[in-house]
Amino acid sequence: MFVKNKVGVLVMSYGTPESLEGIEAYYTHIRRGHAPSPEQLKELSDRYEAIVGGVFPLRENTNRQVSGLQDTLNQDNRHPEVDFVCYQGLKHAAPFIEDGVEQMAKDGITEAVGIVLAPHYSTMSVGSYMKRAQEKADELGVHIRFVHNYHLHPKLIEALSRRVSAKLDLFEEAGSERDKVRVLFSAHSLPEKILELGDPYPEQLLETSRAVAEQTGVTSWQFAWQSAGRTSVPWLGPDILDTLRSLSKEEVKDVLVAPIGFVSDHLEVLYDLDIEAQEVSKELDMRLMRIDSLNSDPLYMETLCDAVINEWEKDK
Repeated sequence: MFVKNKVGVLVMSYGTPESLEGIEAYYTHIRRGHAPSPEQLKELSDRYEAIVGGVFPLRENTNRQVSGLQDTLNQDNRHPEVDFVCYQGLKHAAPFIEDGVEQMAKDGITEAVGIVLAPHYSTMSVGSYMKRAQEKADELGVHIRFVHNYHLHPKLIEALSRRVSAKLDLFEEAGSERDKVRVLFSAHSLPEKILELGDPYPEQLLETSRAVAEQTGVTSWQFAWQSAGRTSVPWLGPDILDTLRSLSKEEVKDVLVAPIGFVSDHLEVLYDLDIEAQEVSKELDMRLMRIDSLNSDPLYMETLCDAVINEWEKDK
């Protein structure tokens, strides 16, 4: 009987609590073991309440992406001799990154590829995930390679472009002029100090933005940052809410937000954009739409699949 070679795929992401009861432990982990104040906990809990009403589809999004990637990898016919097995590893919630690597080792897997559910590389985000996974893999004797980024993969650009075009169609149907809709590409802000490190994150985001704008024929676009942390150090800007206010002064009436730094529906999309940014746009008498998240879109699954296989083949 032919026995397939098993290759582990560690699928990493930021993580999210599974229920309202899990928010405090999640927030404490983000704060490196320091519990949030009652006010901080209430503010975060209220945000989750506002988007999910006590039901947590956010974790399900990641679960579906992990299972969808495994299915796509094993339906791909480039390496019929390989059985790809996906494991989840989260930065701030169980199963943690180390848990995913440990489960691989327990299952007898010695060869693996790590990939993060974020297309753009930063030392502070993707780099930190990889570091944790590498340390655990070294400890357990698992040989692991990593996908650093996939921000210009043609299938990713195609998936994002389709979403931008679909929403621009809706603006036209609502009576707006397509070329007067300002497209705001956005991503999670990071502390400004990454610029001193020569971090590729800002430029990779602009490269994705340019590629999508070119493919969709969009000429009226710009980039904005969102969801900055509240710390004593400055974060990358301009913030998207400030950008909306500036656009209002320019008499821009229609705005399409394309949060290309995020691949699924979660707090930064469902609250920061769908609630907070919408409230600001209403105050400014602006029409604001956002592109649909990638979630488990087949093109996104194929992007991840290609990235994983290409990285695995480098060892062959």
